[in-house]
Amino acid sequence: MSVLIYRKNYIQQLEKLKDEHIIKVVTGLRRSGKSTLFEIFSGQILDSGVPKNRVQRYNFEKPIFPETYTWLDIYKEILAETDKEKMNYIFLDEPQQIPEFERLIDALYVEKFIDLYVTGSNAYFLSGDLATLLSGRYITIHILPFSFDEYSKSQKNTTLNKYELFNNYLYETSLPQGVLLRNQGADIQNMYVQDVYNTIVEKDIKQRYNIQNMRSFDNLSKFLMGAIGNVVSPSNISKAMKQDRQDIHHNTVEKYIEYLVNSFVFYQVNRFDIKGKQQLATQEKYYLADIGFRNMKLGKFQYQDVGHILENMVYLELNRRGYQIWIGKTGEYEVDFIVKNALNKFEYYQVTWSMADPKTAEREIRPLKTIDDNYPKYIISTDIITTEIEGIEHINIVDWLLKKN
Repeated sequence: MSVLIYRKNYIQQLEKLKDEHIIKVVTGLRRSGKSTLFEIFSGQILDSGVPKNRVQRYNFEKPIFPETYTWLDIYKEILAETDKEKMNYIFLDEPQQIPEFERLIDALYVEKFIDLYVTGSNAYFLSGDLATLLSGRYITIHILPFSFDEYSKSQKNTTLNKYELFNNYLYETSLPQGVLLRNQGADIQNMYVQDVYNTIVEKDIKQRYNIQNMRSFDNLSKFLMGAIGNVVSPSNISKAMKQDRQDIHHNTVEKYIEYLVNSFVFYQVNRFDIKGKQQLATQEKYYLADIGFRNMKLGKFQYQDVGHILENMVYLELNRRGYQIWIGKTGEYEVDFIVKNALNKFEYYQVTWSMADPKTAEREIRPLKTIDDNYPKYIISTDIITTEIEGIEHINIVDWLLKKN
């Protein structure tokens, strides 16, 4: 029997939106926990006393309906099971498998006795016809693989302390099922990560975008995985790959990156000029949804790049906490992350492995000191002993990850 990890942050968002006449769209990487989230939340609804006939779940990646069924046939079958006098809770997993799926979602939405929940594993899901048809009628909850807090709670029988658990989390997959397979051995866990990645590439990228040259695509994805935390552009990626005898045009690079971002394998982060108060149009950074993909493609023990892996982890956590995120530019210096919260307040973050070396400490502090506003400034590192430095809060990464938002 599978273990369900209660994902408090996402469940609370769904609880706030329950019974509101708006479509709840849960997006995120394949196998990041969307279906499990629906399983837990629909279970809560049943536990509250709502009878089974008013809670319906459909996973359209499974052959639920005959292949000949249109969206209208499916709509009629779902509607036939509802109680027209009371609220019904309908959960649709990956409905984009259905031709004209947007019409099914719209038709269910207009029924006042239906509270509708939908998942999608590709940003394409919320583009085109669906975005036009449902404009202003849906709200998105984006789900990521396990946070460190969730990872720690999944390791119930461990004797490891939080710092030892963190070391495992840093270098392994955070995909929920991959984490739960950890005790089955590294080979089983790695096979799972490989299968997830191959499914994403095959279903969400190759088939959808009709890619002919998969070798070039694979080379590009590996290059981007090796460049997490580095400022890149399609043109300089193309030049770098050509120097390595991999001929790929920068327009093709740009398209392939777009496909990877649309599939939530990578997240693009733009630069922001702190002094000029404007977003910059070039030289983005990319962060990987799960470091397990990088280990699989490039090799697990890349300790020489541990600073960028740490930076990737901090980005994902800031994303989980609902911030808008940019790379900060302040004069000739760079701040790893500038973020804005729901109250339009800014925070600044530097990420480094250790502040023990005075030269490293100076390098991390200097950009933050050039910012002349009074918003909070943080340096996150693996140092156990941390102190405030010239008004900048130095925080241990483990404590920061476990800190309640």
